[in-house]
Amino acid sequence: MKQEVLPVQIRGLLPANQGVALFIGNDDKVFVIQVEQNIGAVIGMALRGAHHERPLTHDLIGHIFQGFGVSVERVVITELRNATYFARIILRQENELGSKLVELDARPSDCLALAAAQKRPIYVTSKLFSEAEDMSEVLMRIGEEGGSEEPA
Repeated sequence: MKQEVLPVQIRGLLPANQGVALFIGNDDKVFVIQVEQNIGAVIGMALRGAHHERPLTHDLIGHIFQGFGVSVERVVITELRNATYFARIILRQENELGSKLVELDARPSDCLALAAAQKRPIYVTSKLFSEAEDMSEVLMRIGEEGGSEEPA
């Protein structure tokens, strides 16, 4: 990926009509990505450091990665096209031959769940960040009303 990126964090979660609204951003701006209810719950658990009794899909993927010497390096939310966000997950594999980076297309919700579970950095392309609608005020209002689930 040869695009300029900015570091962001998951700033809040809020149940919404069609799932969960994830507030993603930094001190300058926050934007929203809608995810399915179950992925929102997984991300919320990961941010709180809570664990499910049995491994969930993202836990299983993390265990598979670990077994093959693969780690999540970072995730990048790359673009918004036709009301759909796109993302890339960058993996690092270490073995006796050295280190290799692999970049894969993935849903932002899966990228964010893995990044939250494994405490890995989240980035957004500068172009997308500049184009995204700023929802900072909405997040602040929701936080004041006690409606947003604050990340850990």
